Amino acid sequence: MAEPIIDCEYFAKDLCRSCARLDMPYDEQLATKFEGVRALIDAKTWLPSLASKPESFRNKVKLVVSGTIDRPQLGITDVDLRDCPLPTTGIRIATAQLAEFIRECAIQPYNPATDRGVLKYVIVTESTTGQLMVRFVARRRGVQGILFKKYERLCELVPMLAVCTLNVQPERKAIIEGEEEILISEQRSLPMPIVVSDPAQEMSAGVQRLHLELRPQSFFQTNTEMAEALYARAAHWAQGAESAWDLYCGVGGFALALAQAGVKNVVGVEVSPDAVAAGNEQAAKYFPDVVSFVAGDATAWVREQTTTPQVVVVNPPRRGIGAELAQWLEQSEVPTVIYSSCNARSLAADLEKMPSYSVEQAQMLDMFPHTDHSETIALLKR
Repeated sequence: MAEPIIDCEYFAKDLCRSCARLDMPYDEQLATKFEGVRALIDAKTWLPSLASKPESFRNKVKLVVSGTIDRPQLGITDVDLRDCPLPTTGIRIATAQLAEFIRECAIQPYNPATDRGVLKYVIVTESTTGQLMVRFVARRRGVQGILFKKYERLCELVPMLAVCTLNVQPERKAIIEGEEEILISEQRSLPMPIVVSDPAQEMSAGVQRLHLELRPQSFFQTNTEMAEALYARAAHWAQGAESAWDLYCGVGGFALALAQAGVKNVVGVEVSPDAVAAGNEQAAKYFPDVVSFVAGDATAWVREQTTTPQVVVVNPPRRGIGAELAQWLEQSEVPTVIYSSCNARSLAADLEKMPSYSVEQAQMLDMFPHTDHSETIALLKR
């Protein structure tokens, strides 16, 4: 077995195998992923694959709370991962402090085997500003009393804390988050300024900041550097278009990047009302009368429209856009589709349902180093 490319005691001791490819040289990881994606997607042109930093790239972690009241652990079930090298520096520093806060508050970790205990997860996100959003996931609302009472102490332990919430997930199911989110901090969203550079220009030119806001239940890619590259690529491909839809838009990164690139009418569609509210705040501030966001199911929404845009961007979950939306696109008059996918197999399955489109260009981005997963962005032309 080859030496791991980063020093990880959990991998070395066989305590965590989430990074299944950690013992493979990174250039080999990248080449293997690319060959797998290229075998599934028939693109006329493949752009060079984008490598990620091997460590400190994860801007968000979902940590299982286990152990005991006196010795809580944060990581995966029964394994404390506070020294994992993958999260950003701010998250790694905060993890130990959060474990100490849980201990001081005497909140009992939840045990799924016995269905006893209270605190299930801690979800931590770090912005490019260094600020943090911390979400405690518990099985009952009563934990909010402790969090409000001890909030000043939490801020002492985690000085970069900007947003804090309690998510209530009472069910004994393999789901992480519940629907109810209780705001503990005064601030409700995490500023996430990112850099979106036109890939066709020199790095010193075309560099622009995009201002996003992350709310507790909104989606943003876990690797900020790769997210910036995705948005830049899509914006470059969409230049010159008058109108665009961003389906499964999350916090609106693609939509806002397209507007920044000159697209004059952009609509983002997302099921999370939280994400839509944050997106509309940023749209009103930076792109009034150009970008708007609506809450709804993407497939149902497109079927209600009487006109079509010049560009449709889709960034669906791992299952892909599915037969119904693929059929709608196939039968539509949309000339350009930009498809960002975290699952090349579902992307390939969706492409089979859209034979009127050809993949003009595609690129693989290593959103998830040391795993078999990657992100693929593809430019489809009718």
